[in-house]
Amino acid sequence: MTGPRPVVAVPGLGLSAEIPQRLFRMLATAGPTAAVELPGFGLPAPRGLAIGMAAQVDRLLDVLRGRGPGDPVVLLGHSASCQLVAEVAAREPERVAGLVLVGPTTDPRGWTWPGLAARWVRTAAHERPGQIPRLLRDYRTTGPVAMMRTLDAFRRCRIEDSLGSVRCPVLVLRGLHDRIAPADWTAALARLPPDGSAVTVAAGGHMVLSTHPGLVAAEVSAFLARRVGVSEGR
Repeated sequence: MTGPRPVVAVPGLGLSAEIPQRLFRMLATAGPTAAVELPGFGLPAPRGLAIGMAAQVDRLLDVLRGRGPGDPVVLLGHSASCQLVAEVAAREPERVAGLVLVGPTTDPRGWTWPGLAARWVRTAAHERPGQIPRLLRDYRTTGPVAMMRTLDAFRRCRIEDSLGSVRCPVLVLRGLHDRIAPADWTAALARLPPDGSAVTVAAGGHMVLSTHPGLVAAEVSAFLARRVGVSEGR
């Protein structure tokens, strides 16, 4: 039998597995879905725990290997977790059938702390205030120290290096008002893999996955149907 590809999402920095759930419910062409929380990405990260790229890649690969020898999955990342899923696809391409990168980081023109802060302020004006209680709850669970440690590690990672080695189809998606992931940056990222495309949806900022899941779902569903195809089945 054949069927839609499984989709595995890694929430963005400090965010819980709750964030992609609305998107999952709206996907028309996805197989089984799952959200994976990691230290700094929804889970606390105690002092002394390794939270750099190498350690996080190993953790995500452990999860994927735990699924058994089934078909490769589509990995979906948001913000800083885009760097993580891209590196996994580059390191073990046989496990990844496609990549969806929502608001990827970090644009090298804005990787410094002042640069990131300025871009976040410019984007925050376009975010929906109604999401603040949920974000604060997630951030409290992950912990501000864990978030800052993870951000400090990942802001230095160059997603370009990973995407240059990726061979699966890649969708790079951003909200219209996302200043953290500007349009020229996402377009440049989409040109790195041999089968990449960039889309700016008609609304939203950096949290477009949370605030406008319907717009994101429409683009992801089209990507899964046209570019990724079905699983081979067993």
